[in-house]
Amino acid sequence: MTAPGRRSSTFTRLLRHGFTDASAAEHLLDGVELAPLRDDPVLLDALGATADPDLALQGFVRLLEAQPDATARRELLDTVTAAKPLRDRLLGVLGASAALADHLARHADDWRALVMYESRDLHPGVDEFERGLAGAGDPVALRVAYRRCLLSIAARDVCGTIDVSETAAELADLATATLRAALSLARAAAPEDAALCRLAVIAMGKCGGRELNYVSDVDVIFVGEAVDSADEDKALRAATRLASHLMRICSETTVEGSIWPVDANLRPEGRNGPLVRTLSSHVAYYRRWAKTWEFQALLKARPVAGDLGLGEQYVAALEPLVWQAAERENFVADVQKMRRRVVENIPVAEVDRQLKLGPGGLRDVEFAVQLLQLVHGRADASLRSGTTLSALNALAAGGYVGRADAAQLDAAYRLLRSMEHRIQLFRLRRTHLVPEDDADLRRIGRSLGLRTDPVSGLNREWKRHAGAVRRLHEKLFYRPLLDAVAQLAPGEARLSTQAARERLVALGYADPASALRHLEALASGVSRKAAIQRTLLPVLLGWFADSADPDAGLLNFRKVSDALGRTPWYLRLLRDEGAAAENLARVLSAGRLAPDLLMRAPEAVALLGDGGTGGLGGLGPRGRAHLEQEVLAAVRRADDSAQGVTAARGVRRRELFRTAAADIVGSYGTEAQPVEADQGALVDLVGGAVSDLTAATLAGTLRAVVRGGWGDTLPTRFAIIAMGRFGGHELGYGSDADVLFVHEPRDGVGEREAADAANKVVSEMRRLLQLPSSDPPLLIDADLRPEGRSGPLVRTLKSYGAYYRRWSLVWESHALLRAEAVAGDEDLGRRFIELVDPLRYPADGLGDEAVRDIRRLKARMERERMPRGADPKLHTKLGPGGLSDVEWTVQLMQLRHGAEVPGLRTTRTRRALAAAHEAGLITVDDAATLDEAWVLATRVRNAVMLVRGRAGDTFPSESRELSAVGRYLGYGPGHAGDMLDAYRRTTRRARAVVEELFYGT
Repeated sequence: MTAPGRRSSTFTRLLRHGFTDASAAEHLLDGVELAPLRDDPVLLDALGATADPDLALQGFVRLLEAQPDATARRELLDTVTAAKPLRDRLLGVLGASAALADHLARHADDWRALVMYESRDLHPGVDEFERGLAGAGDPVALRVAYRRCLLSIAARDVCGTIDVSETAAELADLATATLRAALSLARAAAPEDAALCRLAVIAMGKCGGRELNYVSDVDVIFVGEAVDSADEDKALRAATRLASHLMRICSETTVEGSIWPVDANLRPEGRNGPLVRTLSSHVAYYRRWAKTWEFQALLKARPVAGDLGLGEQYVAALEPLVWQAAERENFVADVQKMRRRVVENIPVAEVDRQLKLGPGGLRDVEFAVQLLQLVHGRADASLRSGTTLSALNALAAGGYVGRADAAQLDAAYRLLRSMEHRIQLFRLRRTHLVPEDDADLRRIGRSLGLRTDPVSGLNREWKRHAGAVRRLHEKLFYRPLLDAVAQLAPGEARLSTQAARERLVALGYADPASALRHLEALASGVSRKAAIQRTLLPVLLGWFADSADPDAGLLNFRKVSDALGRTPWYLRLLRDEGAAAENLARVLSAGRLAPDLLMRAPEAVALLGDGGTGGLGGLGPRGRAHLEQEVLAAVRRADDSAQGVTAARGVRRRELFRTAAADIVGSYGTEAQPVEADQGALVDLVGGAVSDLTAATLAGTLRAVVRGGWGDTLPTRFAIIAMGRFGGHELGYGSDADVLFVHEPRDGVGEREAADAANKVVSEMRRLLQLPSSDPPLLIDADLRPEGRSGPLVRTLKSYGAYYRRWSLVWESHALLRAEAVAGDEDLGRRFIELVDPLRYPADGLGDEAVRDIRRLKARMERERMPRGADPKLHTKLGPGGLSDVEWTVQLMQLRHGAEVPGLRTTRTRRALAAAHEAGLITVDDAATLDEAWVLATRVRNAVMLVRGRAGDTFPSESRELSAVGRYLGYGPGHAGDMLDAYRRTTRRARAVVEELFYGT
C-alpha cells in the first residue's frame, strides 16, 4: 500500500512513459482486466511509444470492454501481450486516432484485421482492398469495411512500416477500390441503367495522383457513352443517374458516418455543366473553352472505376492538349494568379496555421512542380507523372530543378504531408489547419518522432520547412536557368539550351536567346559580383516575369550592373536592403521612361533602398522648398550660367526618376508594400512632385541666367507665373511648363532697358533648358499670354493690367483660374495674382452670354482638336468624360461662384471639385463620378509616358505597351480589354454629368 502523500511507483513509471494524466491512467490499469498487466513493462513500453499514451490506454480499455465475453477479452489480452506486431499496430492506432478507437469500440472484432503480418499485408494494392470491401452489400456495410481497411493503413503508417508517400498511395488505392464498390452497388440498384451505358470514372486531384489524404474530397470526372445501338440521350441520362447514386453512396451520412465527399466540380463548366459527358463532348470543350487551370488539373487524371477502356481513351484524347497548355498566352501568369487568388481567399486568422494553402505550404510545392511539368513535359515524357514527389524527382534528374533545391522541397513536402496526415487521422475530419492546443501539438510531434520537446520541436521543424518552401518556390523556375549558363558545378544535370528557352518563353520572355546571353553575362565567372548576382537573379527574374516586358527588365538590369557592378555599395544595396532589389526590378521592367532616366545617372539606384524608414523610404517626395534650396546651391557653385542650368537639370532628372519609381512601386506593389489603394493619392503624388520640381528648376535657371548676364540684380523685377496643369500642381511626366512672364522696371531703369533685359532672360532660359544633353529638356510654353503667340513674350505688370481691363476675353479669365506665382520676385508675383483675381472670380459671377461663349469654345475645341483617326472615347484629354470635360465643368463653377465660395479659389481641380460639393453646387455622386474619371484619365496619361517614354493622350496600339499600361493600372495579363471597357464606362458616366452641369442639357 502506498503511504499517504506519496506517489506510487506505477504513477512515476507512467509519467516516465509519457502519460500526462498519470492518475487517470493508474485508475484504468487498476481495473479487473488490466490489473495483471499493470506491472508488465511490455505493455507500458508499447503505450509509451505511442503518440498519446493516455489516448491509447483509454482506447484499449474501451476495446476490451466492447468484447462480447470474458473469453474474447482474454484472447485480445493474450494476443496483445504475446504478439509485438499486433501490439505496436493496435496501440499505435489507438494513440493517434480517437475516431478509429471509436470504430473499434463499435466493431469489437475488427482488431483482428491487424493480426496478420505477412509480406503481402505490408503493401496492399487495389486488388487487396477490393477483396477487403467485397462483402459489403449496402452503403452502411461499405462504410464499415472501408474503415476496417483504413485501420490497416493507419497502423502501417503510425508504426513506420510505410512512409508518407506510400501511405498516400495506399489511401488512393483504397479510394479506387471504394469507388468501384460504390459503382457496383449503384449498378445493382439500377440494372436497366447499367445496361444502357458505358460509364468511366476518372480520378482527379490527389486521388488521381495517388497522393490522397486520410480525409479529403475525392475529385472525379465522369465520361459516358451509349452501349451498342442505345440512344445517346437515354444512355447519358442513365449514366448520370448511376454517377449520382455513386456519389451519394460515398458522401451521404449514415449511422456509420460518411466515407468522403465525391466532388465532380472539376468537370467542364464546373457545377453548371452536365455531370456526365461523352468523350467527344469532353474533347470539344477542352479544345475550345478550357482555361489554363483546367489543363493543369488534367495532369492528375487517371481512370479508376467503371469502363477502364473508355477511361483510357479519355486520357489518350486529352493528353496532347495538356502538353500544349504551356503555349497558351499568359500561361505562367494564369497559373501564378490562380495561386495568389487561393492565398488571398484564406481567412486572415488562418493564414499562419494553413499547411496546405498558406505561403510555404503544400500548394506552393504542387503548383511549382506542375508549372515546370507543363513547360517541359511537352518534350520530356519522363516528367508526366501525376504524383508530386515522383514528378519532383524526375525534374531533378533531368536538370530542370537543382538537385539541392529538389531535396529540400522533397523533405519539406514530406514533413508537411506527414503533419497533415496526423492532424486528420485524429478525428478523421477534413482540415489543413495546424491546431493551437498544446495537447494536440504534443500528440502530432510525438507521432513524428519528436519526443524530447514535441511542441516546440514540431513548431520549429514546421516553420523551418515552410520557410524553405517559401524561399525555393519562386526561384525554382529561375535557378536552373543560371546553372545552364554559368556552368560552375561539374557533374550536375543542367537544362539544355532548348529547355532553357522553352522555360523563358513560358515565363513571358519574347526573346529567349537574348535573355540567355544576358544571364550568361551576369552570372558567369567566380567574381564577387557574379556570385551576388547569381543569388539575386532567381528572385529578380520572377519579378521581371511579373511585368509586361520581362525582356526589357533583364536587359536594363544588365545595363545598370555593367555601369555599377564594380561599385561596392551597389551590390551591397541590392543584397542587404530588402526593398531595393524588388523596387529596382519593378522600375526596370515597367516601361522606358524610368530606365532611361536611370541609365543617364545609374547612381540614382541608391534611391531605391528602404532608407531605414517605412512607406516609400528613399522614394518619398521631397518638398518644393528643399528642392529649390538644393538647386539654388548648385547654381551658386557653378562657374557660369550654362553650368548652373546643367546642375539644375541634373537635379530634375534625378527627381523625375524618384517620382517615377515611387509611382511604379505604388502602382505595382511589392512584398513589403501593397498596391496603393487610393489611385487619387498616386495622381496627387506625381502631379505635386513634378510641379514642385519644375518650379524649382525654373527658379534655379532664372538665378543662373541673371547671375551670368547681370550679376546679382536684374534691371527689372521679374516673376514667373505658372499656368495650366503647372499652376494646378497637376503636371505629368511629359508636360510642358505653361507660364506667363511679368516684369517691373526697377527705379531709375528705363522701360526699354527693362524690357530688353526681361526678354533676354526668357530667351536664355528657354535655350539652356532645351540644350541637347543627357538630361531631359524642359519646354517652356507661354502661349496663354495676352494676344497669344502674337503678343509680346514678356509684359510689365502695368501692361497686363491695361490689357485685361480693356481687351480681356472670357477664355483668358478661364485660363487665369490656374495662375500661380512660382519663381522670381515674390512681391511682383503676389501683385500679379491680386491683379487677376477679380477677372477669374468675378464679383457678379458670369453672365449668360459669357457662359454661352465658354460652351461654344469647348464644343469647337472638341471638334477641331481631336487628332484624325483617334478613337474619341479613348482620348484622355479631349474625349467624352476625359480631362477637358471634367476640368471645364469644375472651372465653370469656379468662374460662376468663386467670388462667394472661398474654397473654389484654388488652382487644383480635385480641391475645387471637393469645395463645389461642400458648397452644395454638385451632388456627392456626381462629384465622385467626375473625380474618378479625372483621376483615371490622368493615370492613363502618366502610364503612357512611363511605358513609351514619350507623352500621349490615348492608349497605345502595340499589344505589349497596352499590357504594360494595364499592369500599371492594376490589370493582370490578358485583361487589356477589361481595362478599356472600364475606361469607357467610367468616362461615359462622367460625360453624362458634364452634359447636365456644363452644357445644361
